Amino acid sequence: MRPDRSFFTDSDVVTLSKRLLGCHLNTLIDGKITSGRIVETEAYRGRDDKACHAFNYKRTRRTETMFMEGGHAYVYLCYGIHNLFNIVVNVEGEPDAILIRALEPIEGVDEMLLRRKINKIKPQLTAGPGVLSKAMGIDKSMNNVDLTAIDSPVWIELMEPIEAQNIFSGPRIGINYAEECVEWPWRFCIKNNDYLSR
Repeated sequence: MRPDRSFFTDSDVVTLSKRLLGCHLNTLIDGKITSGRIVETEAYRGRDDKACHAFNYKRTRRTETMFMEGGHAYVYLCYGIHNLFNIVVNVEGEPDAILIRALEPIEGVDEMLLRRKINKIKPQLTAGPGVLSKAMGIDKSMNNVDLTAIDSPVWIELMEPIEAQNIFSGPRIGINYAEECVEWPWRFCIKNNDYLSR
């Protein structure tokens, strides 16, 4: 079942980051469907999180997407190489987002392997935010896309929530610049999944 807008406009980015675990991320590109189970996420909150691109409501050409109503895709280029896929959440004007860090492949695995130039399925296929985007065919052309639109090339399917005892939380990765926010335990994973990043 696809979530409606109200799912994404929840103001609690941390709770939503955990709720997305176990849900399916899907793409339909050139007639080919790929799908993966979300196994790792990171929460970012604009108003007070120094790790967030829109910290303190900073608006730039890149962060403008984060100020849209929840349910839009925020895709940006990292290190000039990797497209990173985020889901904008909260109401319009509150720049919160959830980075999808890792997926467990479900459907369209042959297409994922072709996109990644890998000849057999292994965790490196989708264990990391940059490689999962490549495997799923996600790039900057999907920035601003409305994930709730029926014709969206990328969308979420809700699944049963993961029980709290099966979720690991810890510090986010690659945010050493974020001062006191570095240690916030806002990275969430399904425990012991083979497809977790790093």
